[in-house]
Amino acid sequence: MSFLDDIGIWIYFIIFFGKILEVTVSTLRMVLINRGERVKGSIFAFFDILLWLIITGSVLTGYQEDPIRVVVFAFAFAVGNYLGSYFDEKLAFGLSSIEVIIDDLDKARELASRIRDEDFAVTVLSGSGRGGERGVLLLHVKRKFIKKVILIIKKIEPTAFFVVKDAKAVTGGYFSRK
Repeated sequence: MSFLDDIGIWIYFIIFFGKILEVTVSTLRMVLINRGERVKGSIFAFFDILLWLIITGSVLTGYQEDPIRVVVFAFAFAVGNYLGSYFDEKLAFGLSSIEVIIDDLDKARELASRIRDEDFAVTVLSGSGRGGERGVLLLHVKRKFIKKVILIIKKIEPTAFFVVKDAKAVTGGYFSRK
């Protein structure tokens, strides 16, 4: 990395911001691949490894004479992980399944109707629990709509029990086109 040897204090900024970018890209790459987006994940992988080679090379070639490079590299790694997870949450790639359990089957049907009014698909099942009959709602939504669906649930039935899980693939059925 001889082209980065004689740039003085700027090497720390290059390492810091380069590593943040590299780890953020790496985090998004893993998210995309785990959500079944192989092509997009592979494109991210190209830039991930390119950045890794350049940044890591600039640290390894001078860390014995300048140990601050290692500290900057490690700090940037931590910041990059935070930013990668932040962007994953904001971009919300993929699908999720939401299971809702309500104490009253009639309230479950009312909630399902309100959810459908917002153009989300929902299936209502009858279940039984420790305290008797329950209403069970099953939804499959794009991750970017999770907060909206949860707000609807909490507004109609604040005591509802719900679980949100990642869904790798969903076929058939109805999905909101929003």
